[in-house]
Amino acid sequence: MRDVFIIGTGMTPFGELWDRSLRDLYVEAALAAIDDAAVDRLDSMYVGCMTSGLFVGQEHIGALMADYLGRTPIPATRVESACASGGIAVRQAYLEIASGASEVVLAGGVEKMNDGADVTSALAAASDQEYEAYQGITFPGLYALIARAHMHRYGTTREQLARVAVKNHRHGALNPKAQFQFEITIDQVLNSTQVADPLRLLDCSPVTDGAAAVILASAEVAGKLKGHPAVKITASAQASDTFALHNRQDLTHLGAVQRAGELAFIQAGRTIDDIDVVELHDCFTIAELCAMEALGIAEPGKAAALVETGETTLGGRLPINTSGGLKAKGHPVGASGVAQIVELTTQLRGTAGKRQVEGARLALAQNMGGTGASCTVHILEGAA
Repeated sequence: MRDVFIIGTGMTPFGELWDRSLRDLYVEAALAAIDDAAVDRLDSMYVGCMTSGLFVGQEHIGALMADYLGRTPIPATRVESACASGGIAVRQAYLEIASGASEVVLAGGVEKMNDGADVTSALAAASDQEYEAYQGITFPGLYALIARAHMHRYGTTREQLARVAVKNHRHGALNPKAQFQFEITIDQVLNSTQVADPLRLLDCSPVTDGAAAVILASAEVAGKLKGHPAVKITASAQASDTFALHNRQDLTHLGAVQRAGELAFIQAGRTIDDIDVVELHDCFTIAELCAMEALGIAEPGKAAALVETGETTLGGRLPINTSGGLKAKGHPVGASGVAQIVELTTQLRGTAGKRQVEGARLALAQNMGGTGASCTVHILEGAA
């Protein structure tokens, strides 16, 4: 397998983008990544997108985006794995270059969620329709079950969940492309509208439009470029878990996250102690805690304490979700995994501005679908 590098990144603002269509968003991010990479060659492209058919009535979007980007006849493939669609699009591009099949590949993600679809029903397509959705439970309800189980087993408190949201909004306030560029307080979280007990509105990621893209290249191509220092992808791993939540032996454990993390650490020859900055899939505040524990950042039941003591905040031992995470940056589901890679590449280039993690050399991105039925983990390494 050949080495693979990130040579370009692009991203739209995240938010309610009423003046831009699905194709507009993807092309805006893709063109920005191409310009950032300072290359015109593309051998193929991937589009991470979860629910374009339900949200905007548009399928066959691989070919659509290649056409609108002006890149036909290159191969263009849509990747769908619920909220992990973007991360797995990056993984497919990585594998294509690592295998020697291509030299330069575009991996993007996009979602247009504010154009009139029933968002709850559309997102429920990523759950088990027969055993979950048809029985009336939504994703906030499923993650509420996880939160209740975590609180019962480990004594996690409602206030500790709120601290995850507060931290991520603090980071998001420093991100000019975040949907929510403002800080919040613990009291605001606790007093926000109840969605599914114990989760409240400010525990939940928002409905978001947006797109993100990265250009991946072989070492030969990356070595000839004179722009940004190339960021190496030292590991790309993927795993699956039981689809329906009721089939899990432990509601608080994300098995696919643990397995993908283990595989990534083996591939990179690293451990969690080597990582300087992390982007985690915080679709709900409880998800960040469970992902931290599955990756070994904290022992089971101990993640909340790390958040509480500030270890995962900018300036702490291991900053998590410096972008603001899905909670504050926004969660256009097909784009979120790619946006994580964009943020970490920015960190490893040393160009993250006020949210820069000083001396960041190694970074980890964890992106999952549904209640963790699919997961991908990437480890990135900056230049020496």
